[in-house]
Amino acid sequence: MKRSPWAALAVASLLAAGLSGGAFAQQTVKIGAIYPLSGNAASAGTSAKAAIELAVDIINNDHPELGDITLAKGTGLPNLKGAKVEVVFADNQGTPAAGQNQALRLITEEKVVALHGAYQSGITTTASAIAERYGIPFMTGESVAANLTERGFKWFFRTTPIASDIADVYVSFLKEMKAKGMKIDNLVIVNENTEYGTSIAKVVGDTAKAGGFNVSMVIPYSANTTDVQSQVLQLKDAKPDAAIFISYTSDAILFTKTMQALGYKPPILIGDNSGFSDASYLRTVGPIAQGVINRSAWDIGKPGSPTFLINEMYKKKTGNDLDDTSGRVMQGFLALAEAVNRAGSTEPAKLQAALKATDLKPNQLMMGYKGIKFDAKGQNILASAMLIQAQGDQYVAVWPKESATAELKLPYKAWEK
Repeated sequence: MKRSPWAALAVASLLAAGLSGGAFAQQTVKIGAIYPLSGNAASAGTSAKAAIELAVDIINNDHPELGDITLAKGTGLPNLKGAKVEVVFADNQGTPAAGQNQALRLITEEKVVALHGAYQSGITTTASAIAERYGIPFMTGESVAANLTERGFKWFFRTTPIASDIADVYVSFLKEMKAKGMKIDNLVIVNENTEYGTSIAKVVGDTAKAGGFNVSMVIPYSANTTDVQSQVLQLKDAKPDAAIFISYTSDAILFTKTMQALGYKPPILIGDNSGFSDASYLRTVGPIAQGVINRSAWDIGKPGSPTFLINEMYKKKTGNDLDDTSGRVMQGFLALAEAVNRAGSTEPAKLQAALKATDLKPNQLMMGYKGIKFDAKGQNILASAMLIQAQGDQYVAVWPKESATAELKLPYKAWEK
């Protein structure tokens, strides 16, 4: 029986598209990434973009030197016939409305199979709500606001430690310092007033009080402010034994400069990652912020180790060492890609099921987590953190002792020689 030319053409088209029997043969898998590529947090967004681009290089190209790091061996996504990962970046401009609009565009116009982002927790809130509405997986590797995993969402996943984990780290550290003889009775929390700063401040404050510490003052401020003299004077009057700052990059830099100008520094200054982890922070104010303590799950590691090699790749690409925030971004993206590969499909329900079944071990990770395994709310129950301190032109791990690579130096030195 002679086949019509139209039928032959239809069959050929189906085979070329790889749609016969639902099999996957796309050349690329598109994932959307929403970050602040302009505005006050553009430095952090640019670093996050570079970290994701490096993750894509690790996935799409063969990197056997990276050992068991997720998808480093071989090229592309093996369970999807070697399909390469393509990232479509979107600028959230540092506003929740822009983040929401970009999520909608990436889903409806770019046809991405999943989303990753969006650095600021307030923007992650709005962007992930769009993903939830459309039934598209949304992964964040860096946004830590506690409420993100308390919304009953089914498509939201988070690899990073959250506010309660972070608060426990700070309180355990302060208790240990007090047990060693340091006066630590009065704490002050200084926080930017978006979802990130407000939520972290509350959890840290509540945890500190439950741990027996007096939180004498909480000082909120606008992350877009250009003058923090009044906040620094409030801090100076409160005379805290330790001050915890929850700040983005530009405001972390501004506070550090203002404290020097007003001649004030607390005995212990803890920066809650974010702005303090941004490479531009130490580059800009490192000499007057010696001894600032920061939280982290990233450690470069010994020469020749997978993490050391990843840092070298990032440094070659950007000129900077990989920082904790960008590292958490990169880890979240790699975990998302691993789930896409394990699903062997880009169908949303299969991606969702694969994410729920994630069970990555420490040797598969570039960050110092105990693994990645999500609870029913989408939170990684194996996330963990340590404390690092600015010594010279870099951060070094100082607490807990088993993770330390350098000796903790207190009180906070700041700008003194």
